[in-house]
Amino acid sequence: MRKLMTLSALGTLMASPALAASGPFFSLRNTDFVVLLGFLLFLAVLVYFKVPKMLGSQLDRRAEGIRNELEEARALREEAQTLLASYERKQREVQEQAEKIVAQAKIDAESAADQARKDLDDSIARRLAAAEEQIKSAENSAVREVRDRAISVAVAAARDVIATQLGAKDKAALVDASIKEIGAKLH
Repeated sequence: MRKLMTLSALGTLMASPALAASGPFFSLRNTDFVVLLGFLLFLAVLVYFKVPKMLGSQLDRRAEGIRNELEEARALREEAQTLLASYERKQREVQEQAEKIVAQAKIDAESAADQARKDLDDSIARRLAAAEEQIKSAENSAVREVRDRAISVAVAAARDVIATQLGAKDKAALVDASIKEIGAKLH
C-alpha cells in the first residue's frame, strides 16, 4: 500500500497539468494542489481504516469460496459420473437378464408346444385305438348276433324238417346220438 501512495504522490508531482498552472504549486489557491491534498487525505483515510486489508481479506474469502464451490462441483461431477456408470452397468445387467428370460421363455414355449403335440398325438392314438376297439366289439357283436340268428333259424328249420320227415323211431335214435355226442364232448 505504501508503494501505491508513493507512486501516486510521485505521479502527481510529475504531472504536466500541475506544471502548467500559474503561480506557486504549493498554495491553497492552486486547485491542482487542493485536489492533490484531497486525494492524499482520501488515501490516508482508506489506509487508516484498513480498507485495503479488508478488501484483500474479502477478495481472499471470495476466492476461497469460489475454490470451495469448484471443488464441491468437481466432487459432485465425479459422484454423478460414478452414479451414471453404476446405472449404466445395472441397465446392461437388466438388459442381459431380460434377454435370458426371453430366451428361456422361447425354449419353454417350444418345449410346451412339443409336449402339447406329443400329448395330442397320444390322445389321437388312444381315441383311434378306442374307436377301433369299439368297431371290433360291434363287429364281433354283429357276427355273434348273425350267428345266433343263423343258429336259431337253422334249429327252427331243422326242427321243422325233423318234425315233418322223421318218425318217432328216428327221433329217438337222433336224441340218443346227440346225447352220446354231448357226453363225448364233455369228457
